Amino acid sequence: MSVSTSRAVTSAARGAVSSLGEFYALTLDTARAVAKRPFQWREFVDQSWFIARVSLLPTILMSVPFTVLVVFTLNSLLIEIGASDLSGAGAGLGAVTQIGPLVTVLVVAGAAATAIAADLGSRTIREEVDAMEVLGIDPVHRLVLPRVLACTLVAALLNGAVCTIGLVGGFFFSVYLQDVTPGAYAAGVTLLVGLPELLLSEVKAALFGLLAALVACYRGLSVRGGPKSVGEAVNETVVFSFVALFLANLVLTSVGLAVSGR
Repeated sequence: MSVSTSRAVTSAARGAVSSLGEFYALTLDTARAVAKRPFQWREFVDQSWFIARVSLLPTILMSVPFTVLVVFTLNSLLIEIGASDLSGAGAGLGAVTQIGPLVTVLVVAGAAATAIAADLGSRTIREEVDAMEVLGIDPVHRLVLPRVLACTLVAALLNGAVCTIGLVGGFFFSVYLQDVTPGAYAAGVTLLVGLPELLLSEVKAALFGLLAALVACYRGLSVRGGPKSVGEAVNETVVFSFVALFLANLVLTSVGLAVSGR
């Protein structure tokens, strides 16, 4: 390896470590800002409505094909082995433990996080954040905290909506297209899925929203340059959010399986 290449690798490694440290510092500042008063309720409500508005339609459009794919595959297998009465159990397990968190990951990282990064990035290049600091206003308390909490709340609500769409859509698809008995489908929903699985799914979705919002806020506030840098920050937000959320999903799923003993 040449000297120039070695220096480039070292510089990149230092930059990555520095960015990671700044991200953790922002996370700690956000945690400390929770105790500060007054809480920015207006900003929290506005951001919750904004994130829900940009995320609801993609959530619905993505949850329907995911539901059809999972239910069709499971029902085809169950019909082949003569166990079509268990279609409700398969739909419940797929919707609550897999479809809900997966769709939440994609929507939160692809729609909500990018919107937050673009908003804060635009404020940063217009020097609004610097002006707030000059006036003695904490940008983390004023801008970051409401967005992080709003994204966390909306992600949990979106997960509940996806689970509902999955169960209801699975019912109509199974009963009216694959001739599954309605009573058997309803009776099998709770066979493999109960309150612990639903709570784990909601915790995963809330954590996804928290991580995605933190990544988006960090990239938005760390923008340097003009409008081009905002676009780059938005693209990086999608990539970093996907990586962080899928790793979190892997860890939480493993923990949930270990706790449930499956």
